[in-house]
Amino acid sequence: MNTFSKDDLINKLEIIRNKGWIPNSRSGNTGGVGNTLEDLLGIDENNLPIPNATEWELKCQRKKTSSLITLFHIEPSPRALKFVPKIFLPLYGWEHKKIPNELSFRQTINGLNNTDRGFGVRIDRSNKKILISFSADKVYAKHNDWLINVEKKIGLKELNPQPYWGFNDLKNKAGTKLINCFYIKADVKRENKLEFFHYNEVMILQKFSFRNFLKAIEKGYLLIDFDARTGHNHGTKFRLRQDRLPDLYSKVTSIW
Repeated sequence: MNTFSKDDLINKLEIIRNKGWIPNSRSGNTGGVGNTLEDLLGIDENNLPIPNATEWELKCQRKKTSSLITLFHIEPSPRALKFVPKIFLPLYGWEHKKIPNELSFRQTINGLNNTDRGFGVRIDRSNKKILISFSADKVYAKHNDWLINVEKKIGLKELNPQPYWGFNDLKNKAGTKLINCFYIKADVKRENKLEFFHYNEVMILQKFSFRNFLKAIEKGYLLIDFDARTGHNHGTKFRLRQDRLPDLYSKVTSIW
């Protein structure tokens, strides 16, 4: 694989923009917008072949989508407890909608409001932790049967211990994944059941800000996503709402 400079990459992206509508090369793949661009650039997934490549990420997103952008995966502490499969799933899980005799624990949690099952995110700056909390009084009435089962299994008090992420762990994770990035957005259209992309917006994002990261959680546009079922944990993800990635950086340069 040949390397190229940032200017070379911008020139390559301009050529791709000028091609107009380009068919999705990974039909049926929700990440097709990014995979197609990587194919056009001739690079491996998220591996930008520019000097100091480990300091750069490629993030690509459809415009006008409600889909969240995944920043990274990281399981909560205390990790020795294997909190998701050993505590959340058996004690707070509910019947899987499609798979008989399996439990599900799927929650997308933000820092503004508790979910309809009572889970929320709290930032403890004094102890430098991001914590998951549970409030039984915030559970919606439609989940009363589930709440009764939770009470029988574990009780309705706050989680003890509370799963958390230490600031330093998150800084290290985000610092390696998000230190600098090319953020490309594309318009999308469908013709004869085929999907096409027009890559027509590029920003360079630099100087990741952990302070902004914490604010994004508190403002409700950076979310923590749990996705587990019996026998399989799909991983805990930190995910961001559409158009919010630039908010995590101190320096944002719009190319076009």
